Amino acid sequence: MTSSIDRLLADARARISLVDASAARGLQVEGALLVDTRPSAQRQQFGEIPGAVTIERNHLEWRLDPTSTHRHPAVVEHEGAIVVFCQEGFASSLAVASLADLGVPDVHDLAGGFAAWAAAGLPVERSAADQ
Repeated sequence: MTSSIDRLLADARARISLVDASAARGLQVEGALLVDTRPSAQRQQFGEIPGAVTIERNHLEWRLDPTSTHRHPAVVEHEGAIVVFCQEGFASSLAVASLADLGVPDVHDLAGGFAAWAAAGLPVERSAADQ
């Protein structure tokens, strides 16, 4: 029996754009905005993607909604793709579906999240305390 959250996740992924780490890096090089939704503890433990904007999950819709007066400064004048990621790509799939429902254009989910990015050998920054 499939759980309700598994069905919700499958439904979300069926209607959003998922990009692998290599494609996400390509989009970033082309000017895409990468949005890290992970809490600070995960960013400290695992590292960060250089150039990514941090908007934790509980603020995401308000900070990216095209009609919100609380938009994040990095998205106010941004044109082009947005790639959202979490640690392993589960919460970000649900977040991207929510953003698509709000009318955020050209929004993608990083399949496998930060873990997939790091596993692909793509750039990762670690805090001085972790080195």
